[in-house]
Amino acid sequence: MDYILSIPVERLKKVIAGDQGGISKTVNWQGGGSFVYCELLEWNEVYAKRIMQAKDKKELQKIWKDMQERAFLSYRVDVKQFNANAAGFGELSLEEQKRFLLEVLDKNHLYVNLSEMDDETYGVSEEDKQLNRVFYGI
Repeated sequence: MDYILSIPVERLKKVIAGDQGGISKTVNWQGGGSFVYCELLEWNEVYAKRIMQAKDKKELQKIWKDMQERAFLSYRVDVKQFNANAAGFGELSLEEQKRFLLEVLDKNHLYVNLSEMDDETYGVSEEDKQLNRVFYGI
């Protein structure tokens, strides 16, 4: 969530400090405590962000090349057939190309699944693996 630092984290800091907004006054909250938040390791989400931020079709071509090498693509996409018909793709508007490339991404792989954290492909650090094991009790 792009807004995690600006909204929820700041709100939690205020609650811990004893802010009387929300339900705090009703339940006589005096403050205290702490919190921890973790960010998910992005995988296909990286490509989705790049697609959305692309300024031109040439940049989208580079992203498509990268996606073919490392992204998880939808099972419905035949990459060879797509590449054979790339001329038609080039005729689409920038927004249409973005929409198509976003659709090509497998949404089940926007982030690295816990069960995949030991796969070297993702480069999960030993520190992050240990944090996950402690957090999930595994």
